[in-house]
Amino acid sequence: MWGGGLLASVDGLRFVVPVQTINAAPSPEYFGYKRGLTLLNAVNDQVMGIGQMVVPGTPRDSLYILDTLINIDAGPQPEVVTTDQASDSDTVFGIFSMLGYRFAPRFADLGDQRFWRSEVPGSNTPGDYGPLEAIARNKINRQKICTQWSDMTRVAGSLVTNQVRAYDLLRMFARSGRPTPLGQAFAEYGRIDKTLHLLSILDPIDDTYRRKLNKQLTVQESRHRLARKICHGSNGQIRKAYREGQEDQLAALGLVVNAVALWNSKYLSAAVDRLHAEGVPVKDEDAARLSPLGHAHLNVLGRYSISSSAPAEGLRQLGEIPDLPDGGGVNEEGV
Repeated sequence: MWGGGLLASVDGLRFVVPVQTINAAPSPEYFGYKRGLTLLNAVNDQVMGIGQMVVPGTPRDSLYILDTLINIDAGPQPEVVTTDQASDSDTVFGIFSMLGYRFAPRFADLGDQRFWRSEVPGSNTPGDYGPLEAIARNKINRQKICTQWSDMTRVAGSLVTNQVRAYDLLRMFARSGRPTPLGQAFAEYGRIDKTLHLLSILDPIDDTYRRKLNKQLTVQESRHRLARKICHGSNGQIRKAYREGQEDQLAALGLVVNAVALWNSKYLSAAVDRLHAEGVPVKDEDAARLSPLGHAHLNVLGRYSISSSAPAEGLRQLGEIPDLPDGGGVNEEGV
């Protein structure tokens, strides 16, 4: 009910690093007078963390996000990737599209975005875009894409085989602030996917696409709140000086958050199944709004007792179903 794992979001969770390390950077907005790092983590619509990457400071460049996706740990490869206020250059859209992703960021101001049109090659008659004619003023240069296409496919192959980092492509695609012919080709190609993304967001008839993206970003924020509650040791700071130690500590955090989400998911599913068995009506659309990221019932303080599980014993016994008003169902307060 939550999804098939083909929609994912990537966002940063920031941590102060009070020890001396080259893998931290200053940011007064997030770290005060100290330095810190950012944990970029990918979460799919099944509310599971599928990959993460530690980067210095607070980078907002989407090519770091692409590096995170290329090296995901588990789960199906997502098709749509959303993020909050990330770099949304046309080149970024082009690289994501070449690798089979629909890059779907949430824009701060849609009024500043351009819509692009593609004319038929060799035709002197402009295409008819109907009601979109007024906004489709900018033309894509298809010739630049065709000229550089073989090199574009080589770049895509180098990325998926980890021969080059996506972030390093920024310096490869620009010289003194001016894009190279290859960078221009990726930008032209990205304008196609960017326009499709914008049209899907602004669809006045079907807002499913926009709602799915907003819901996924909300899931990511809820997961960050859970991670903050769990990471209470050392005041929630990263005290490892070397990148390997930082990655180990934050990978352990991601593992525990996934374990909590899985535990909650199993018991939510058992509770819904029991309600069905008792004849209590539970709509699928209501069950789809349940979240396994609730943490009011979690105790993260005190002693931890780690023992081997006993799968044969099954889940713990659920509590009794309270009497429902008016013979069952949902009352005016939604209970």
